[in-house]
Amino acid sequence: MIEVKGVSKAYGGKKVVDAVSLKIKEGAITSFIGPNGAGKSTLLSLMSRLQTKDAGQVLIQGKDVADWNSTELAKTISILKQSNHLTLRLTVRELVSFGRFPYSQGKLTKQDWQQVDEAIAYLGLTEMQDKFLDQLSGGQSQRAFIAMVVAQNTPYILLDEPLNNLDMKHSVSIMKVLRRLVEEKGKTVVIVIHDINFASCYSDYIVALKDGTIVNEGSTDRMIDTEVLENVYDMDIPIETINGNRIGVYFT
Repeated sequence: MIEVKGVSKAYGGKKVVDAVSLKIKEGAITSFIGPNGAGKSTLLSLMSRLQTKDAGQVLIQGKDVADWNSTELAKTISILKQSNHLTLRLTVRELVSFGRFPYSQGKLTKQDWQQVDEAIAYLGLTEMQDKFLDQLSGGQSQRAFIAMVVAQNTPYILLDEPLNNLDMKHSVSIMKVLRRLVEEKGKTVVIVIHDINFASCYSDYIVALKDGTIVNEGSTDRMIDTEVLENVYDMDIPIETINGNRIGVYFT
């Protein structure tokens, strides 16, 4: 389990995460929603130890994240940042192999390469695994980075805006992969996501942040609600039910 207890983080005297407490549900997709500057990405970084917290605790399997050995932490929790800039020219397969570094320290075994091949297949990248990343579309590149995370094979997966700059087809494809990771592999997935309708259709649990604090959290059905969302986004969002999913009509 990941448990956040009273965690705070400030930049230049301004708190971007303010005394947040949260328990992440196991074997489920939890989505962080909220307006820009709500603290969603910072909270995700604090949970994974990419950033250091100013106060509070993040417990992973009952142990403070600050006390974890780096290699063991990398075998337990993986994170994909919002933007990924590489100076090396890599093929898809080479990139995905980086996910095995915590296990192999760069000297991949037969078992490591098997994990790489499985992750590539899982993301539907087998036919393009020998292409260089700069030859891929934005959607293909994003799938390659997610394949790297899948190859890392951690029980907890954190993704910061995995749908960023993707079209509808590739966004749906990525969200379906995340659902499969939960349902077929028992992973616990936490994502920062802007589109409340993708959160509604694919999440099990939603956490709404605003001004660095959690303003509401709960099941998808409870959170995709006009009154709840108005408190988060300061706008009226009528809700329609389509094919059993609650959809926010925020574009009129």
